[in-house]
Amino acid sequence: MAKRDYYEVLAIDRGASPDDIKKAFRKLAMQHHPDRNLGDKTAEQKFKELNEAHDVLKDEEKRSAYDQMGHAAFEQAAGRPGGFDFNHSFTDVFDDLFGETMGGGGRQQRSAQTRGADLRYNLEISLNDAFAGKKAKLRVPTSVACDTCSGSGAAGGAKPAICRTCGGMGKVRAQQGFFTIERTCPTCHGHGHVITDPCRACSGAGRVQKEKTLSVNIPAGVEDGSRVRVAGEGEAGVRGGARGDLYIFLSVAAHPIFQRDGANIFCHVPLPMTTAALGGTIEVPTVDGGRAKVAIPGGCQSGRQFRLRGKGMPTLRGQGQGDMYIQVAVETPVNLTNRQRELLEEFKLGGSSKTNPESESFFNKVKELWQNLTDK
Repeated sequence: MAKRDYYEVLAIDRGASPDDIKKAFRKLAMQHHPDRNLGDKTAEQKFKELNEAHDVLKDEEKRSAYDQMGHAAFEQAAGRPGGFDFNHSFTDVFDDLFGETMGGGGRQQRSAQTRGADLRYNLEISLNDAFAGKKAKLRVPTSVACDTCSGSGAAGGAKPAICRTCGGMGKVRAQQGFFTIERTCPTCHGHGHVITDPCRACSGAGRVQKEKTLSVNIPAGVEDGSRVRVAGEGEAGVRGGARGDLYIFLSVAAHPIFQRDGANIFCHVPLPMTTAALGGTIEVPTVDGGRAKVAIPGGCQSGRQFRLRGKGMPTLRGQGQGDMYIQVAVETPVNLTNRQRELLEEFKLGGSSKTNPESESFFNKVKELWQNLTDK
């Protein structure tokens, strides 16, 4: 049976560009792929035909020879008609279809160097440290480049050799019936290179375990859950690879007096009943370690807030400072002496609706409610 014209197989013109050839092949290969047409011998044959046509037309030299001589240019190649290795092309079709999305590195040799892993360090700081910032000294267990082999993993600092099993690809192919399966190379474990004479100090890894002491600046204004990245202070790479990074996750310890909400600070202050009734001045601490005076008006009620501008937390990158809010809670006296009880009794007897307007108003509403229920 005579072979069809390769341009006809891909449904393209003879002047088609390489991009047109690739697009046409992708579309038809997806349509006739054996996995999408199980048991369809016609689809399997069309898929082989598509791969054969694409294998020739995607290559400039093969395409030029085909344009001049047709199928006769390849009839003697590889000792069989067409000279087309379907098993090889079927494996490579995934590179043709998905090579760009997978990074285009499917046919390149892999480097023996591997970037080191990133490290995480959990650090708890006080609210005062979060306010002012601090320089923290950390002891971080990590891996560093081996001094004996200079990180190469080979004795004497020699360079790793290309793996003979995979030829530096880091993967090997095995035939299983109709399919060709790719697996990680068992000799080099995917690195593409092997060390014939490993360094004794690091056993060929190119790195050793060690505890490092680092000095890290914690900026003012950091919040609970903030993350600080220290570039290049993670684990050393394998066989001279780039170092990973160190990520410091911060948690701010609870403060005995202050509560934080973003850049604002809240402070709950118990207020003596006499000060709340008569008014006065109280002195409260601030997060910067100072003191602030707050004027309390007479008749102050529980829950009232007083705002101290600019007395909160600094914001990151120097964009101003939050406020501090003082929230008072009127404290009822306890453990009264007999004389204090007598004075409160006198105060109670001399009281009126004007003395406790809120409670007077509330209980009047309660009486109306009960009265309405009784009338019904």
